[in-house]
Amino acid sequence: MFRNWFGKKQKSLVLSAPLKGKLVPLDQVPDPVFSEKMMGDGAAMEPAEGVLRAPVDGEVIQLFHTKHAVGIRSVEGLEVLLHIGLETVAMEGEGFSAEVKEGDQVKTGQPLIQFSLETVREQAKSIVTPIVITNMDRVDRLELKSMKEADPGDPILAVTLKSS
Repeated sequence: MFRNWFGKKQKSLVLSAPLKGKLVPLDQVPDPVFSEKMMGDGAAMEPAEGVLRAPVDGEVIQLFHTKHAVGIRSVEGLEVLLHIGLETVAMEGEGFSAEVKEGDQVKTGQPLIQFSLETVREQAKSIVTPIVITNMDRVDRLELKSMKEADPGDPILAVTLKSS
């Protein structure tokens, strides 16, 4: 926590890389829903392995029945959507295995979904995996920490929440 220039306390947190892979700016994701930030702001990754991990401590608030995407609410109230690949809903769950269920409490780095990177590569529009904050109304500032290769747990986004 720190004080802004008005003297109000603000909370900040860091989102960790949920995958091993290359970081991609959200505006370069080949899907307008993500690149035009219709769902929120964040980053994306090109996975190098098939394990999606929690980027923050929190609660699983949504697990898509096709297991290609998961939503987490952090302890601070930030809502993060992790979407493996693009147009992967059409895969109808093939190649995806959930390690969690809605309502589970998770810790940063905990496996959420195992997936076949080869199956996603073959069947999806793209393997690029968006990491999007869906409740941007809570965010005062968002800063990309890196735009290179990352390992799970590496800091990728710094978020300063609005004062409440």
